[in-house]
Amino acid sequence: MKLAIMQPYFFPYVGYYQLIGAADLFVLYDNIKYTKKGWINRNRMLRNGVETTFSLSLKSASDSLDIRDRELSPDFNREKFLNQIAEAYRRAPYFTETYALIEQVVGYQESNLYKFLYHSLINTCGHLGLATPIRISSEIDIDHELKGQDKVLALCAALGADTYINAIGGTQLYNQEEFQARGVELLFVKSRPFTYPQFDNNFVPWLSIIDVMMFNPKREIFLEITGNFDLV
Repeated sequence: MKLAIMQPYFFPYVGYYQLIGAADLFVLYDNIKYTKKGWINRNRMLRNGVETTFSLSLKSASDSLDIRDRELSPDFNREKFLNQIAEAYRRAPYFTETYALIEQVVGYQESNLYKFLYHSLINTCGHLGLATPIRISSEIDIDHELKGQDKVLALCAALGADTYINAIGGTQLYNQEEFQARGVELLFVKSRPFTYPQFDNNFVPWLSIIDVMMFNPKREIFLEITGNFDLV
């Protein structure tokens, strides 16, 4: 069984969904520390031909809290966010169906960050036809005081995984020999180039899946997610 584990992100780039598509089971971390400078509650889109960052505003809290203990800010303006998306992509060929999904995600009346992101991921996967089962990390019976590689290996053992797949950016985080000693093959998803027209602009790669969905039919995105990468 091929297992992948990641923390949740807000409308992440296509490589995140390739990781889901490559796995037989995907575990979504909830009991892991929120990282302020990461991509958990923000990403990038195209606006007037230039990449720009969008984000979920969060309620002020300690930097030591887990993702599941963070909350959206009471001031997060859902309508304003949706208007930003609409202004940026209204002329895109797949705007109508993609915007309906974004409305469903952003309109979800949940203040807990993890629950909001989980709902977003489940609905986006459903929209794209990805059927990989997704489980929540804290519901799996392991020692949750473990960190990093040790926690990953514990999850592999608990779930009976013989292969662990991670994003290519994590090659320095794990030790091949340690995984081999536990009978687990360690592989990484390496995305191949994927370009498409973005209005009349020069192509900007690796933006949020929002950008991909605005300019490509769902069938083509599904093929990209499930086939246009290498396991190395």
